[in-house]
Amino acid sequence: MGTSFVRVIVAWSIMQFAIAVAEGREPPVKVLVGNRLPAEGGPADAPASSLKSPFGVDFDSRGDMLIVELEGGRVHRLGADGVLRTIAGDGSKSYSGDGGPARLATFNGMHNVAVSKTDDVYIADSWNHCVRKIDAASGEITTFAGTGQAGFSGDGGPASAATFNFVMCITFDPEAEHLYLADLKNRRIRMIDMQTNVVSTVAGNGETGTPQEGGLATECPLVDPRAVTADANGNVYVLERGGHALRRVTPDGRIRTIAGTGEAGHRDGPALQARFASPKHVCLGDRGNLFIADDRNQAIRKYDPQSQTVTTILGRGPGKRAIRLKNPHGVAFDRGHLDVVDMGHDRILRMDVSAARP
Repeated sequence: MGTSFVRVIVAWSIMQFAIAVAEGREPPVKVLVGNRLPAEGGPADAPASSLKSPFGVDFDSRGDMLIVELEGGRVHRLGADGVLRTIAGDGSKSYSGDGGPARLATFNGMHNVAVSKTDDVYIADSWNHCVRKIDAASGEITTFAGTGQAGFSGDGGPASAATFNFVMCITFDPEAEHLYLADLKNRRIRMIDMQTNVVSTVAGNGETGTPQEGGLATECPLVDPRAVTADANGNVYVLERGGHALRRVTPDGRIRTIAGTGEAGHRDGPALQARFASPKHVCLGDRGNLFIADDRNQAIRKYDPQSQTVTTILGRGPGKRAIRLKNPHGVAFDRGHLDVVDMGHDRILRMDVSAARP
């Protein structure tokens, strides 16, 4: 795609967004859990949020939202009635409860959650170096992957016998046939086949560095893989926090950078000239779009694979102009909406991304 064409697309998108704002058609943003800030038109005496450092969300087949907290140590379910119910965790930081009801279990530093097609809930129990599972039918919790001890082992064998080192993000591919894990301190992206429970490495060789463009992903270093997602075509997307970049592993196993220069900053435009600042999470949206929680920029960014551009859709002024984010850590796309975990404000926002399109 020519540089001049990309510039035309970016300029047109910005112009259309400006027209939408001028006409009062800002993308709708509402608060699902927590409150609007006084600066956003919320009451000065609003009650404290019921969440404590929420980090990740996902959805079950009914559309209920599952929420995990980093500091709060709890797992919540937000139903269609708007009521938040705690289904696991007591707020302590420990590792207990396997084989019993999830409501009695404890966790340590949960970072993300993924829900299977059968509504089983999988939790990145990050500082316990494992993935926990809540069975949808029985409500029982078990350790699905990892032993609770930090390490790197187990490729080619069962997930329950493998070791990991800070599982930061877990996500299913669209058909939930594979569970992908960002194994942060091992500097690898790993994958569990949900039919065989066998673990393998998709990207990273354990060393620290920027991967070679077009190199075999399993033979290349990674800076610090913080989040991962995958599409229906077999592409795996790797978000690097310290690398300030988004990379793609294609079905042939080759890795390439698709957005970000590797230098911290904030710049929209052609994806390979864009800048991020410690991005923390990524999710797949419709039409192949990727949404990124850009932590230090206090913003949500969108990577458009068609135009190969990056735009800011919430925070730093764009989007609902009154809304301000503080350390956004989670993004999840469901049924035409983008849900944003505004961690620093202990709240979850919902953005109608269809309204954000030019």
